[in-house]
Amino acid sequence: MRFSSELEHSSSAILSLLRGCKTIRDFNQVHTHIIRGGCEQDHFLITHFISICAAVLPSNLSYPAAVFDCVTRPNIYLWNVLMKSYCQNSSLNECFSFFRRMRSGLDVVPDKYTFPSMIKACSNVSALEEGRVLHGMTVRCGTDGDVFVGSSLVDFYGKCGQIDCARKVFDGMSVRNEVSWTAMMVGYLSFGDMAAAKSLFDEMPKRNTATWNAMIKGLVKSGDLNRARNLFDEMPVRNEVSFTTLTDGYAKAGDMAAARSLFDQLTHKDLFSWSALMSGYVQNGKACEAVKAFSKMQDSNLKPDEFIMVNLMSACSQLGCSELAKWVDSYMKNGSFDLRRAHVAAALVDMNAKCGNMERAASLFEEMPKQDLISYCSTIHGLCIHGFGSQAVHLFDRMINEGIRPDDVAFTVILSACTHAGLVDDGCRFFELMVNSYLINPTPDHYACMVNLLGKSGKVEAAYELIRSMPVESHAGAWGALLEACRVNCDVDLGEVVASRLFELEPHNAGNYVLLSNIYAEADRWSNVFNVRDKMSKSGVRKVPGCTYVESTMAA
Repeated sequence: MRFSSELEHSSSAILSLLRGCKTIRDFNQVHTHIIRGGCEQDHFLITHFISICAAVLPSNLSYPAAVFDCVTRPNIYLWNVLMKSYCQNSSLNECFSFFRRMRSGLDVVPDKYTFPSMIKACSNVSALEEGRVLHGMTVRCGTDGDVFVGSSLVDFYGKCGQIDCARKVFDGMSVRNEVSWTAMMVGYLSFGDMAAAKSLFDEMPKRNTATWNAMIKGLVKSGDLNRARNLFDEMPVRNEVSFTTLTDGYAKAGDMAAARSLFDQLTHKDLFSWSALMSGYVQNGKACEAVKAFSKMQDSNLKPDEFIMVNLMSACSQLGCSELAKWVDSYMKNGSFDLRRAHVAAALVDMNAKCGNMERAASLFEEMPKQDLISYCSTIHGLCIHGFGSQAVHLFDRMINEGIRPDDVAFTVILSACTHAGLVDDGCRFFELMVNSYLINPTPDHYACMVNLLGKSGKVEAAYELIRSMPVESHAGAWGALLEACRVNCDVDLGEVVASRLFELEPHNAGNYVLLSNIYAEADRWSNVFNVRDKMSKSGVRKVPGCTYVESTMAA
């Protein structure tokens, strides 16, 4: 970046070059010439410098802050532009630290442009007490009557669940715009008061696209897709957000045909719309369609972001395709993705684990800046499905020793690992740990794992007693696991009791009848075999060719 001597003394020329800055080196060069040109105290130029620098380098506010510190007597515009940057890119503590510094100055007073940024920063982290302090200050500074300050306060109280306070501010506003009305409506939606939100929507003197989209999103979130679609059809102008919100709603409801139809109507498809479609396919078990969608997105010359890639990795995990996993892994490593971000790292670990590359999964897991419950469970599950039961147990123990509290899903994962590996003692230890140390009430899935574990180890009576002691209603999976254990251990008497219970739970499941028939056959009780088959015939139960109860259970 070169400057002539004339440019060094031209604020407009420097401002033009400033807009082309992309790197810290570019900004350093421009700043050097600002100083040489004697423009260091030019409030207009420095305000633009700080604004553009903070927008291009949001993670490096120390540089624009240093430029600000060189200004002898910054005016309110300079304070506000750096304040806005702090509110958008820094912690709330840093925002308030800078705000206190502003208030300690003798030459400036916070104005109507100062408070909205600060209030929004409080909204983003639901900092109720800090926001209330700011509310009081708007009154003392005489800015509470401004429509943007008022709208920010309505939004803040709504996001903090203080709906009565939000309404009080809203009713006290002498002037309201579409932002004010929408903020109040969104507050009601967040509070779960659909009737009040719809009433306010109908009362609005004027609505913008954001208002319509917010109402549609609220209806989608409440599960009322019919009303959401009707409102969508009534919209005077729709944008990508309108289509994506409803597409996501249909996908979450399992109606991928409707989701795809709506997606295809969208003229300009952005990353959010592609992400909604791919996420829908993944959530509904259509991993191949998610991969196809990714391929079409690439054909449209859109560069995927980390959320698109997480969806692709989830699809790959479902497919268990090692070749695709290698390509995705390589693409992530060579791209400009931050592999240290928790959700990205967890998805990479999960994909490699489920696609058979446990060495890579373990390496990624150990490289994570901080392992959390999700990443631990992904790795433990991968070890489990690939036959490394002892390593899975060791990793679960390590997780507990590191102070990470397991939840009910984590215990399901480790109990499944113990079941697959036949680790009875460890399984019983974890079950007791869950109940006695973590005070987690066992679910039917936990009991099913334990029954399966005890049954496989030949402790069928203990497994039966465990089912009978369940405080919750046992499901067919637990009884089915016990029936298979009865077959393996040739326990005809208990097998009859268990099968009788299964016939009550699943009267039309042929696998239960076949399994009992097999138990009789292995005990040479052929008359009982014929009786079971006769009972199947009379009950209208048909055996699916090539499918046994054991196969169907393992697939589940």
